[in-house]
Amino acid sequence: MYERYPRLMYVVVGISTIISALDIAKFLFVLCRFVLAPLAVLIFLAYKFWKTRITIDAVEKFLRMQQMIGPMRYTYTDIIAVTSHFKDKLGQGGYGSVYKGVLLPGDFHIAVKMLESNSNCHGEDFMSEVSTIGRIHHVNVVRLVGFCSEEMRRALVYEYMPQGSLDKYIFSAEKSFSWDKLIEIALGIARGINYLHQGCEMQILHFDIKPHNILLDSNFVPKVADFGLAKLYPRDKSFVPSRALRGTVGYIAPEMISRSFGVISSKSDVYSFGMLLLEMAGGRRNADPNAPNSSQAYYPSWVYDRLTEQEVCEISPVADMHELERKLCIVGLWCIQMKSHDRPAMSEVIEMLEGGFDGLQMPSRPFFCDDEHTAVPDSYPLLSELTEISEEDEISDSYVSRILL
Repeated sequence: MYERYPRLMYVVVGISTIISALDIAKFLFVLCRFVLAPLAVLIFLAYKFWKTRITIDAVEKFLRMQQMIGPMRYTYTDIIAVTSHFKDKLGQGGYGSVYKGVLLPGDFHIAVKMLESNSNCHGEDFMSEVSTIGRIHHVNVVRLVGFCSEEMRRALVYEYMPQGSLDKYIFSAEKSFSWDKLIEIALGIARGINYLHQGCEMQILHFDIKPHNILLDSNFVPKVADFGLAKLYPRDKSFVPSRALRGTVGYIAPEMISRSFGVISSKSDVYSFGMLLLEMAGGRRNADPNAPNSSQAYYPSWVYDRLTEQEVCEISPVADMHELERKLCIVGLWCIQMKSHDRPAMSEVIEMLEGGFDGLQMPSRPFFCDDEHTAVPDSYPLLSELTEISEEDEISDSYVSRILL
């Protein structure tokens, strides 16, 4: 038949080829859908489980070592009990929620920070906080009472600070503290930071000094808190790797953004402390775009001009400034010098705060002030990066904002 109709043979062969190709395509589709796709999902899930398991094992190994020398370890059942099933919630933030609790016997009040399992810390910030604050014993550093780690359920247990965080008071519409009390609080914070830098076997760089992270006890004694960004470095090491670039906009040192301002070191904490001092003195945020006068939008620049003017200024003249207010401002301006080597060490800052006002000299003009006394010159694009306040990073509850951010 095919000999009589050779073209018919080609048609039949062509149809058979097409059918075979369709069968192969169908087979490949079925193979991908029911075999390869589930296999890919299983491989992905296995990888995620393996990665999570490695993180958990690393944290567990680290915590077993810390348990011999560090704070107490609690079970998750213990955490549920001391917080009365998480009854009294103090607030919520980026890494989880904070609850008030009580340790028995003795009715010792605590604050329990529960870290969410889907947060971005991946165990690193948890281990950082346990390793740093867990070995610290200083009156001006918040005490880590204990911790909990069961699989991905993690908690940090702190001593409870009934007066909350410093920002609640210095940004209040009504003046909360006398100038003597503000100097006392500033000295306490400085001593706490200096202890971190010089008082431990390894220097501890906080990298996130700001009003949110300063807690006040029942007697308004300040305590440095929140060591999630802190890092340990040998005391003889004058600078740290650039991978440590973290902090809060508005308090972060210039060298954390550009190495042209110097190396990252303990002087980076000094800069943040200087910005904090200026906010304590001004009773306002350093950057305020809603200030009644444009020259007052950036407080450090404005107060520097006031302090260096020879004649009495129309706006808040120096003659009307309290002597202790001027002391806080001058010390703060020394701390925020743009080049890290121009800033004092924390031990020198303590001496300046403890000494008399007459011995203080004005520092050089920081980079944000030009010769024409322009408050925020456009020629410094880096300034906006350093001073912009991100309201989204704040937490409505003052106490919790410092402990969770």
